[in-house]
Amino acid sequence: MYAIIATGGKQYKVSEGDVIRVEKLDVEAGNAVTFDQVIAVSDNGLKVGEAVANATVSGTVMDQGRARKVIVYKYKRKTGYHKKNGHRQAYTQVKIEKINA
Repeated sequence: MYAIIATGGKQYKVSEGDVIRVEKLDVEAGNAVTFDQVIAVSDNGLKVGEAVANATVSGTVMDQGRARKVIVYKYKRKTGYHKKNGHRQAYTQVKIEKINA
């Protein structure tokens, strides 16, 4: 059994017991989180639309963190222009506990 959820502008395919990294959520580590934007659920056949209108996916927040640094380097030749910039994206690590369909 798996579900497709939407959070943080992205979609994730999850099963019970999976550990996923989603965009930062404002939840402390160890607390429960519920995803109510369920797009599809597969259990002996794919269910979408009105069939999953009340479906939810619950999980536990394991960690809050930041990903590895990505270096952004801008350069224009012959003009002496160059700019180096770094970015670390914040994430929330969630363990999927239950798919309520």
